[in-house]
Amino acid sequence: MAAPKTQGAATQGEEDGDGNRGGTGGVSYEDSKDCILEPLSLPESPGGTTSLEGSPSVPCIFCEEHFLIDEQDKLLKHMIIEHKTVIADVKLVADFQRYISYWRKRFTEQPITDFCSVIRINSTAPFEEQDNYFLLCDVLPEDRILREELQKQRLKEILEQQQQERNDNNFQGSCMFCNEEFLGNRSVLLNHMAREHTFNIGLPDNIVNCNEFLCTLQKKLDNLQCLYCEKTFRDKNTLKDHMRKKQHRRINPKNREYDRFYVINYLELGKSWEEVQLEDDRELLDHQEDDWSDWEGHPLSAVCLFCEKQAETIEKLCVHMEDAHEFDLLKIKSELGLNFYQQVKLVNFIRRQIHQCRCYGCHEKFKSKADLRTHMEEAKHTSLLPERQTWDQPQYYFPTYENDTLLCTLSDSESDLTAQEQNGNIAIISEDTSKLHALKQSSILNQLRLHESLKN
Repeated sequence: MAAPKTQGAATQGEEDGDGNRGGTGGVSYEDSKDCILEPLSLPESPGGTTSLEGSPSVPCIFCEEHFLIDEQDKLLKHMIIEHKTVIADVKLVADFQRYISYWRKRFTEQPITDFCSVIRINSTAPFEEQDNYFLLCDVLPEDRILREELQKQRLKEILEQQQQERNDNNFQGSCMFCNEEFLGNRSVLLNHMAREHTFNIGLPDNIVNCNEFLCTLQKKLDNLQCLYCEKTFRDKNTLKDHMRKKQHRRINPKNREYDRFYVINYLELGKSWEEVQLEDDRELLDHQEDDWSDWEGHPLSAVCLFCEKQAETIEKLCVHMEDAHEFDLLKIKSELGLNFYQQVKLVNFIRRQIHQCRCYGCHEKFKSKADLRTHMEEAKHTSLLPERQTWDQPQYYFPTYENDTLLCTLSDSESDLTAQEQNGNIAIISEDTSKLHALKQSSILNQLRLHESLKN
C-alpha cells in the first residue's frame, strides 16, 4: 500500500502552485536539468595514438575534424582545401589510420616545412595572389621508413592470421552449392567445392580471413548475383543454371573487393596479384635473352639393361651390351622392324624382368640380379626374346624407372640400323628431266593412272 502514497505525493507535488515538484524524495525542475541521461566522454588528447586504437574514425592531421575510415577521400579533400596539404601515393600506405596518427603528433612537435616539400602556385602572379601547398611524400626518409614499417607490420599481422586459420581445426561452414555442413579445417570445405562443384577460389594456404571471404560470396549468392559476371537474376534456380552453363562458378578476378583475401596482395605494397605475376613473366622473358652458349651441362648417362654399366651415348652402350652380354639392340630393332614405341615397350619389358630377377627366356626366377645375369649369360638367354605379344603390350608404355635415360636416346630413323647398312655406298642416279614431256608419257605413274581409268 506504500506505492499509492508515493504516487499521491508526486501528484501533490505537481499541483503545487509554486511550480516545484515537492514531496518526499522529490527533485526540483532546476535540479532535473542537471541529470546525466547519456554517457559522457573526456576530450581526446591531440596527436595521441591511443585514442585512435579501435576508433571507427580518423582525425585530420591539423584540426579536430574526424572522418570515417571508409571516407578517406573526404579527409584528403578536407586537408587540401582547408590546410593546403597533399599526401602522395596514399594507396601505398598500408595502415592509413596509424600513418595519420603518426604525422599528427609530429606536426605538433616541428613546423610542417621541416617535413613537406613546398609547392608555390601562381608564382608569376603578384605576391598577394601566390599561395603555397605542402606535399608529404616518401622522398622524406622519415616518411619512407614509416611506410615500410607499416607495411611490415601489416604483413606480419596477415601472416599470423593466415597461420592461425591454417591450424584451426574448429572451423564450421556449409557448402554454398549443396548446403552440406563441414567441421574441422577450412581446407575440407574449400577442397569439396573445388572437387564436387568445380568452384575453385584458390589454394586454402593462399587465403586469409576465410570466414569473411565465404560470407562475402554467400551474400552475393543470396542476392541472386553471379560471382563471375556479377549479373543479378530473378530466382536461385536461374542463377544456378546460368553459373553452370556459362561456367561462371568462379570469382571475378577484376573485382578488387577480393584482393584483401589473398596473401599475395600483401607481399608488395601497392601491387595487385596481376602486377606481381606480370613482373615475374617479364623477368623470365628478360632471362631468355641471356647468352647461354658457354653453358655446359652434365652429360646424361644411359644404364645397361643387364648390369650397372653407364655410357654417355647409345652407341657406346650398345657396343657394351653386345660385347658383355651378347645382346645387340640395333640388330633386334632392324630384324623385327621396331618403331620408336615398340622399342620403348621392349626396353621397359626387359627392365621390369631384370628388376624382378626373372629370366625372360625361360621364366625362371632368381634370388639376386647377379645370379640372374650369370644364368642368362651362361644359357645365352639375353638374346632369347619371347614372342612379340608378350612384351608388345600397352602396360610397357610406362617406364620401370622414372629416370631411364635410355628411353630418351631411342630413335626410329634409318641412321640407327646396323653398321653394315650405315657404311653401304648405294649410288642414287636421278632421272633425266631434260625431256620432261617424254618422261611423263613413259612414267609408271602414267600407266597406273591409265589402268585405273580402264577399270572404272
